[in-house]
Amino acid sequence: MKILGIIPARYGSTRFEGKPLALINGKMMIQRVYEQACKADRLSEVVVATDDERIYNAVLGFGGKAVMTSTNHKSGTDRCREVVDKVGAGFEAVINIQGDEPYINPLQINQIAELISDKDTPIASLCKPVHDAEELVSPNAVKVVFDKNGKALYFSRFAIPYLRNKVERTFYKHIGIYAYKTLTLREISALPQSGLELAESLEQLRWLENGYTVRMGVTEFESFSVDVPEDITKIESIFKE
Repeated sequence: MKILGIIPARYGSTRFEGKPLALINGKMMIQRVYEQACKADRLSEVVVATDDERIYNAVLGFGGKAVMTSTNHKSGTDRCREVVDKVGAGFEAVINIQGDEPYINPLQINQIAELISDKDTPIASLCKPVHDAEELVSPNAVKVVFDKNGKALYFSRFAIPYLRNKVERTFYKHIGIYAYKTLTLREISALPQSGLELAESLEQLRWLENGYTVRMGVTEFESFSVDVPEDITKIESIFKE
C-alpha cells in the first residue's frame, strides 16, 4: 500500500510559539521528527504541512519536503486533508504524525501503517498501557477503551472505565498518531463537530459518533512530546547524544 506520512507543523502556539523550530540536542524539532519518520520503511513519502514560511523554508533547508497550507485549519486532520488534495494523488492511506515528538519511534509508524493496510480498517491509532498513577488521572493524557477486536469504544480525559468493583484492569493511554484511508480522511474532514467532541475536546469522538471504526494497536514505546519550553530540557536529558 502506498502511504503518505504527513507532519502538521504550526508556528503559532499559545504555550510555545515557534515550537517546530526549537533546537533539541542541536537540531530543530521539526527536523528530528522528519528524520525519524523517514526511517519508517512502510511510508512511501514524508512531507511537512505548515502554515508558516519560516517552517517551510527551514524544512527545505535541511533537504525535506514541505507543503504550505491554510492558516484557518482547526486541526491536524484538516491540514492533512489539504495536503492530500494538493499532492496526495496515488496514495491509498495517510499517517498523521505529531510534529512535537522529536524522537518518535519509527517502529510505531510502521505498526500503525500495518493496521491501516487492512482493507477493513478506515482509521487506526495507537495506545499504550498506563503505568503511572498521575498520568492516569491527568486530563492531558487521553485514555481509551477498545473491544476484543481492537476497535475503539470511547476516548476520554478521565480514567475509563470507572472501577466500581475491585477488579484487575489495564488502563490505556492514547498515543496521538493517526492513520486514515485517503477516502476516509476526505469524509471525516467534512463532518461538523459533534456533541461528544465538544464535551471532551477530542476530535476522535466525532469519528466514533458518526459511526467510523478506529482500530487500536497497543505499543510499549513511550511518546515524549514538547508542549512547553521546559519540556525540551527533559527530553534532552532522556535522549542524550
